[in-house]
Amino acid sequence: MNRLILASLVAALALSGTSAIAGDYNLTIDRQDVDVGGRHGMSLTINGQLPGPTLHFKEGEDVTINVTNKLDEDTSLHWHGLLLPGEMDGVPMFNNFPGIKPGETFTYNFKIRQSGTYWYHSHSGGQEQEGLYGSIVITPADREPAPTDRDYVVVLSDFTTESADEILSNLKSDSGYYNYARRTVGDFFRDAADKGLGTTLRDRFMWGDMRMDPTDLADVTGYTFLVNGKSAEANWTALYNKGERVRLRFINASAMTYFDLAIPGLKMIVVAADGQNVQPVVVDEIRIAIAETYDVIVVPKDDKPYTIFAQSIDRTGYARGTLAPREGMTAPVPPMRARSLLTMADMGMSDMEGMDHSNMDMSGMDMKGMDHSTMDMSGMDHSKMDMKGMDHSKMDMGNMHAMHGAKPAADTEAEKQPMGWASGAPSGTKVLRYADLKSLKIQKDTRPEEREIIVRLGGTMERYIWTLNGKKYADAEPINLKFGERVKLTFINDTMMAHPMHLHGMFVQLVNGQPAERLPNKHMVSVPPGQSYSAMLTADEAGEWAFHCHLLFHMESGMMNKVVVARLAKEAAK
Repeated sequence: MNRLILASLVAALALSGTSAIAGDYNLTIDRQDVDVGGRHGMSLTINGQLPGPTLHFKEGEDVTINVTNKLDEDTSLHWHGLLLPGEMDGVPMFNNFPGIKPGETFTYNFKIRQSGTYWYHSHSGGQEQEGLYGSIVITPADREPAPTDRDYVVVLSDFTTESADEILSNLKSDSGYYNYARRTVGDFFRDAADKGLGTTLRDRFMWGDMRMDPTDLADVTGYTFLVNGKSAEANWTALYNKGERVRLRFINASAMTYFDLAIPGLKMIVVAADGQNVQPVVVDEIRIAIAETYDVIVVPKDDKPYTIFAQSIDRTGYARGTLAPREGMTAPVPPMRARSLLTMADMGMSDMEGMDHSNMDMSGMDMKGMDHSTMDMSGMDHSKMDMKGMDHSKMDMGNMHAMHGAKPAADTEAEKQPMGWASGAPSGTKVLRYADLKSLKIQKDTRPEEREIIVRLGGTMERYIWTLNGKKYADAEPINLKFGERVKLTFINDTMMAHPMHLHGMFVQLVNGQPAERLPNKHMVSVPPGQSYSAMLTADEAGEWAFHCHLLFHMESGMMNKVVVARLAKEAAK
């Protein structure tokens, strides 16, 4: 009788998608109406959930995952950050993986070769944006190097009722379609009063020449930001007892959103990055890129609630949860900080660099007679303008403020708009840097590179096309690597946006100033605007691997390539 009851329970759990036998899962992909923070829309779900269920594995075990497609279109699931055979990676048209056809079931089989925090998501069109993502927690075969009393997964994401096709169409028609924070005429006069008219005009002309906008921190806005599928109002809550060590496994499963993540009143001890253990780093804040994961430990010493606060980098909203001793408790939600303004330094140049202003003549310009309310400088021909003889001392900027109802420039540094992509954190805040990360284990391969591969990150904003080394995915030749080869990947970001770059199938080691044997493993490398960053790679996984920006609509618009790791005939025979 007991055996019969146990068998029935195992069968029921298997049908529900809960792990009955470790490593075995049944997942069903479907589309249904969801209500997120009062916003109704059709979303993709996994086993009826948004996000999908957390999959629990153990290092060393063999797993079986049956994925059934109930959509009327192809789908797929990619196991982000996992080391596995190429045909199990879940990227259509790579390694002969056909995708999962409507009405069909595909079975993934692979051995778990690592531990830590990872996630999974669709790699078919824009389905990731529409809800196809979930978390993975892998228990180490040996002891956990950073044991805790409590353990929670915290999935951050961006939700919209627009379809991915609609979003991409809007961006193609106007790359600034979702930028509701463009600079106004009032901003122009405030800047002129603060920095001088000449400097302000030069700045506007330079941005106009590049067809870019310094307020364009995010391509898509209007999101509701979620914690484990719950809006800020729904307030996802994790419980603790005073003095306990609590592990929070943060996963940024957003399609397009960077977050600045903090827990006011608590220090965060970073113990893992992208699933890989690092030597502990104590921080106040983490800027978490799309597709990155960070494990942190917090130790609340007081019997009170704390807010988990993740504000979007463009400050259009936030995701919020609570750490609390008891259900129903809340802590104050901090105000969002001011939105940063990109500068020419974010493009790798000074404010004056790259422009010939020698022929600009504004000495006869009468600002009093101008109709500033209709002022549009984007089409102004400034090639013959000369500002050298202009006397700014006679210009009454106070009157300009009065004319346009603009607020005078801030008197204190704290009140000023932050300048630059990396700015914004209050003075004294310890923000995690890549340079802080140091591998907990000694790296197996510390060889210098055999060659360097330059990867230029570029784009054409007018047509919303994003490229690697000047080519869209459809036009690019694969990057070919020999099995076992040691290479340095150097990313050069020629754009005004940060790009979270992801290589499937293998980890890279950040060249972050740490000794070679302690370089941290990552599967994501976030490259800031106008900067370069390098990572080492040992090509020890044969197969065809996707290599792309994890901003979904950048990848969909061409920012992707194929990396092929090939064994020589004698190696393949071993």
